[in-house]
Amino acid sequence: MQPIILAIESSCDETSASVISNGKVLNNIIASQAVHQKYGGVVPELASRAHQQNIVSVIEEAIQLAGVSKTQLDAIAFTRGPGLIGSLLVGVAFAKGMALALDLPLIEVNHMQAHVLAHFISENGKEKRKPSFPFLCLTVSGGHTQIVLVRDYLDMEIVGQTQDDAVGEAFDKAAKIMNLPYPGGPLIDKYAKLGNPDKFRFSETVMPNLDFSFSGIKTNFLYFLRNEVKKNPDFIADNLHDICASLQKHLVNMLLTRVIQASERFKIKEVAIAGGVSANSGLRDGLQILGNKKGWNVYIPEFQYCTDNAAMIAMVAHFKYLKGEFCPLDTVPLARMPL
Repeated sequence: MQPIILAIESSCDETSASVISNGKVLNNIIASQAVHQKYGGVVPELASRAHQQNIVSVIEEAIQLAGVSKTQLDAIAFTRGPGLIGSLLVGVAFAKGMALALDLPLIEVNHMQAHVLAHFISENGKEKRKPSFPFLCLTVSGGHTQIVLVRDYLDMEIVGQTQDDAVGEAFDKAAKIMNLPYPGGPLIDKYAKLGNPDKFRFSETVMPNLDFSFSGIKTNFLYFLRNEVKKNPDFIADNLHDICASLQKHLVNMLLTRVIQASERFKIKEVAIAGGVSANSGLRDGLQILGNKKGWNVYIPEFQYCTDNAAMIAMVAHFKYLKGEFCPLDTVPLARMPL
């Protein structure tokens, strides 16, 4: 069985389409939305409108570059959730209409499951290391922070997660406090490379088991800067690199501490990261160093597969197609969707 599947991703502010054939990703087309920068964050209504403007051209490009026709497709896959409901609606509705017109089966995909399976994306002419089962995946983004025990392609269990804010939100909110433009997380990473990570200290948050909490560090960071700016109005400008480096080290340590505990609890040395924050150089370097020290096999995704993309949706769809896991035409998007 060599299915050809068109996958659509529209969970937030990236409109993406990808074609996968026999488990090989043929392309990964992404249209980003710059409109949100001046608002300091993603505006849901603007995001859904941009998806409507982009989705036809993105899908047409994916099919054309794949060198296939619509009649050769075996299924249409789409992100069902979690995500912004208005954005999800655009992708889900388009997938339904296309599947109905072409008389093709539909495959719903959990966005967070797709981030994990990004590690199994294969491209024609390119081979890469892939995790062996079972493995642990730290999935980190603007909306999620989870440690996932992955037993098989479609068998996953969350063993630890944030109880309030996601680490990506902590990065972006800290950047906003420092008046850095959106998205602020990558800028903190950029400036952190030029600073002293041990210059400033921030409070620790104690959580039970393998869970996380990032609301406290955001509050502590706000009060820290407020107090220092009272003493020196130019404190942020004078210490920007050191502030970013210290904050990044603190957040990365919070993440990796839990990964160590999870590895010891489940006796697993196959460890991966996924999601938008997995593009952070501090986390990537920190995990690699820790992996060498602990004797782990570490898996770090390519940058293009860290952020939201349809190639990872296609990967999940491939394995679901092989198992015959299809969904009905009345499937609705879910803003919150359990793994």
